[in-house]
Amino acid sequence: MSRRSKDEDFDARIDALRTRIKDSDDLNVEDAVFDKRTLMDLYSLASKGVIDALGGSVSTGKEANIFAALSEERVLALKIYRISTSNFNVMRDYLHGDPRFSSVKGTKRAIVAAWTRKEYRNLLRAEQAGVRVPHPFAMRENILVMEMIGQEDAAAPPLKDMELGAAEAERIYQKIIEYISILYNQAGLVHADLSEFNILYDRGEPVIIDMGQSVTLDHPQSKRFLERDISNIANYFQKKYSIGSSEEIWDRIQKARELKNRDYKTDYKRQH
Repeated sequence: MSRRSKDEDFDARIDALRTRIKDSDDLNVEDAVFDKRTLMDLYSLASKGVIDALGGSVSTGKEANIFAALSEERVLALKIYRISTSNFNVMRDYLHGDPRFSSVKGTKRAIVAAWTRKEYRNLLRAEQAGVRVPHPFAMRENILVMEMIGQEDAAAPPLKDMELGAAEAERIYQKIIEYISILYNQAGLVHADLSEFNILYDRGEPVIIDMGQSVTLDHPQSKRFLERDISNIANYFQKKYSIGSSEEIWDRIQKARELKNRDYKTDYKRQH
């Protein structure tokens, strides 16, 4: 195939993807989100059957846009990190303190791609430990394909937008404490940005989202991040529902850790 033919084929594939961006709001962010490289990565995911069509915008965050996508009969969430506007320096600091990604260097695109890969792995790790998170299906460069949390193509609301009754607030608070403890004691992770803004309320259950910045326990700032997570959750529930405290959350985490260590020692003695 000649160079010209290749260019024409490339442009045709790009145009085909552009037609799948359904509403004008999406077109307004096209330059920031859908650069040629990202469009080609979307095409690759589509050609492999991961997604069939790209839908409308679901939300816009500090670093990424989330779009609905279709795969057969399933609605997915497509998280696309913006190469041009992502905070390169903050991402690099979180990555370099994590032994899994400490060697990542290079361009801004390489850092963002590593960040996307990190979120994919963190979500899998949290899910395997028993924390409710969006299931990650695939990733490519700066694109993460996940389960859509909500009903049909409507995303579940964040906890901050909910008005819960007293009993429901207590139940959700206790479940979030359990998830913080499981992340720490079973998955070996600290969320590092946990608050009412990145916990969704889906049909009566909390769902933890946005785990790109989550770190392993051997990250030099993991304890400080955990302290911040605990403080955020305790302050939110204390202020809005007059329940909870940082001390209570710390106590739950510590008791779970002691139980885990005791079980480990018991199993070790049985085996030896």
